[in-house]
Amino acid sequence: MNKKLLKTAGVLFALSGTLFCFSCASAGRAADNGIAAQSVKTEAVTTTVSSVDKYGNCTLAVTEAEFTGKGYEAGDIAKVEAGTFAYESPVCTNYSDVDNGKYLIRLSKGTVSLAINMGNFAKTSSAAAGTPVTVTLKSKAGYLQEYQIRQLKKSDDRSAYSSDEVFANFRAVKAGKIAQNRLYRSCNPVLGDVRAPYAAKLAEAAKIQTVLNLADSRESAASHLTDVPYYASLTDAGNVVFLNMGVDFTDKDFVAKLHDGLVFLAEHKNGPYLVHCNEGKDRAGFVCAVLEAASGATLEEMSADYMISFENYFGVKKASPQYEAIGRTIPDMFKVMNHDKAVTDKTVGKVAEKYLRETVGLTDKQLTDIRENLR
Repeated sequence: MNKKLLKTAGVLFALSGTLFCFSCASAGRAADNGIAAQSVKTEAVTTTVSSVDKYGNCTLAVTEAEFTGKGYEAGDIAKVEAGTFAYESPVCTNYSDVDNGKYLIRLSKGTVSLAINMGNFAKTSSAAAGTPVTVTLKSKAGYLQEYQIRQLKKSDDRSAYSSDEVFANFRAVKAGKIAQNRLYRSCNPVLGDVRAPYAAKLAEAAKIQTVLNLADSRESAASHLTDVPYYASLTDAGNVVFLNMGVDFTDKDFVAKLHDGLVFLAEHKNGPYLVHCNEGKDRAGFVCAVLEAASGATLEEMSADYMISFENYFGVKKASPQYEAIGRTIPDMFKVMNHDKAVTDKTVGKVAEKYLRETVGLTDKQLTDIRENLR
């Protein structure tokens, strides 16, 4: 385990100034539009953490209605104290409303939670159930323009999408030296939601032989396996690994489970392979990008593959402000791996290989076997 990299990445994710650059720019734009924080009555919210989910998101003991009743709304920037941990964060509704590794106060389904996009807030802040939390306003509408750019909405209606593949976010990964129809990614075939049957059907049609399930434990998947006999047959044959990963790729638990998944991939010679989380977007996006980089892909190929999920689910258009904002994810991810140094097409493969060897702990043979399995 490369402790220095994990420590550096954690600091970068927790303390980088990108959010504050966005905040200051957006605050300036808000002021230009005649919005002034001091003219809006917003009261401090004093509460506690009521629960912590498996991803480290901390739900507060205050409802969304109570929180917004104090004057807060999406696009505001707030100061947060969670125990002794203090920081600033925008109020948002989706994790993707901020860059990877950035804080957000998330309003969702009547709840309010403290979170980090692709991170673990509880571990970063040491917050737990019962931790006191105080939220005060820093800037009214200070993040509003950035928030509006990032609004993403998807439909659960199959007829709203052009194909089963788009609906299930199911596709072959085409990058670097990965062979055609050798590696696939998709949403979760065993989630039990409206998309799962489509993903399961497409996995069977593609004759998937080996699966990396990043989202589930064997127990959480068990109740839905009877609905997907082909996937169940792969499970019974020992060709599915259940990793139950979080979303913070700098977290030691994530790295340990990634190690187990990639060793499984190295040892299972029979493809095609399927990598999936729940949406096939973030965790699957990270794992596929690392495999792509190790297989000689360019940054443009990896970013384009990552962005297909946002085109599929949310209809994000190329060259739009949303596309440009979200499209920074993959280069920024490798920048974190590279100790905050930007990567290029010439260096990204070496950075990925070093990460897989020194941080994830793969042997030279395992890395070679993975490459050969994908060709």
